[in-house]
Parts: sequence; C-alpha cells; structure tokens
Amino acid sequence: MATEEASGGLSIHPMDQFIVKPLFGGDTIHWYTPTNVTLWMALAVVCVILLMVMGTRGRAVVPSRAQSVGELVYGFVHKMVEDVAGKDGVKFFPYIMTLFLFILFANTLGLIPMSFTTTSHIAVTAVMAFAVFITVTLVGFIKNGTAFLSLFWVSSAPLPLRPVLAIIELISYFVRPVSHSVRLAGAIMAGHAVMKVFAGFAAVTAVAPLAIGGMVAIYGLELLVAFIQAYVFTILTCVYLKDALHPHH
Repeated sequence: MATEEASGGLSIHPMDQFIVKPLFGGDTIHWYTPTNVTLWMALAVVCVILLMVMGTRGRAVVPSRAQSVGELVYGFVHKMVEDVAGKDGVKFFPYIMTLFLFILFANTLGLIPMSFTTTSHIAVTAVMAFAVFITVTLVGFIKNGTAFLSLFWVSSAPLPLRPVLAIIELISYFVRPVSHSVRLAGAIMAGHAVMKVFAGFAAVTAVAPLAIGGMVAIYGLELLVAFIQAYVFTILTCVYLKDALHPHH
C-alpha cells in the first residue's frame, strides 16, 4: 500500500492493484491461465445467479428480501429498456439485464478490501462494448436493410452540409465502442486509485485522521459510482439499440 523510502519519503503505488496475476503462482500468463481477473469475473457471475435464479426461485406472493431486490432490479431495467429503446427493444431485455447486473456486481465486488476490480481493465469493458456495437449493427442491418444507413444521413440539414455531417456521424458511430468502454474502465480505475492514495497517507500519523475520513467519503462515493456506471453503460446500450431499430428517428 505505502512504504517508507530510504530518503524518508512516502512511496505510494496506486496502480499496483490493477496488475493481473496468475491464481496459482508463476509469472507467465497465457490465454488459458486462471488469473485474478478470471476469479472475480466468475464471482460476479455467481452473484448474478444467486440473486436472479436462487433468490427468486420461490416466486412467493410475499417475497423474500432477495426476491424483492430481484424484482426491483428487473422492473427498473425493463422500464429503462422500454422507455429508451421502445417496445421493439424489449426482446433484447435479457441481454441488457445481464449486462447491467454483471457490471453492477463486478463494480461492487471490487470495493471489497483485497479484491480485484475487473471493470477497471479496458480488456474487459472493451469486450462488452464491442459485443454491444456488433449486436446493434447487425440488428440495424437485419431489421432495416440498407435503410439503416439513413442513420448517418441528416436529412434535416442543408444539402451542402449533409455529406460532411455524414462523415462526422460515421466516425462518431465507430468511436462508440471506444468511448463506451473507456468511460466505464476510466471511472472505476480513477476512483480506486484515489482510494489507494488516501490509504497510503493513512500510514502517516500526522494526517491519518484526515486520510481515513477522506477514504470513508470516497468509498461512499464509489458505491454510488458502481451503480451509476452500470446504469450509464446500460442506458447507452439502449440508446444504440434504439438507433438500430429506428434509424429514421
């Protein structure tokens, strides 16, 4: 966390917490090597299953706490998909619901001391973002055919400007997966790095009370960010899906 250097200065390494390490020792990582990323992603999946499968299997008229939480999340995401993407987008609700819950649990599990935050790695968020990008692009062409290209043609603009705007719209469309993934990974990484810095200063007696107070405040903020970033990623997915289903709007 923090060490005293020979010169008497304080050495803090906030980025060490993001290092990918093999679970069973060694330094070499292959594509099949189980790592801390593998472990915490698997735990996030287990949490989703426990909440939505095990927690709601009773389907009681008077719900248990787990069933109440599951129904609350279900209703929240379903309404978001229907409001943003329209009734045509509801058929994609299971996919969007899975994204929301996975990101939410991955973000939240990363706040446990000594854990690993998988969504702080662009390799994880990029896979989800490109999966969304490819899915909505295929849906757009399958549902609308070449009419999907009207998404890039701003018919309300003056005719001389339309080709220029079409190029801008095309570039912004292909930048979507980059911004979609970097936004999530950057927000999570930044928050955890700041917490690590405050934790390092907590080792200094003179500023320990202030550092600990700052850690508590930032931890509370990170709990909020864990939900907000899951919400932002999901609602952007709904917006992109709406563009694919209704390119003329």
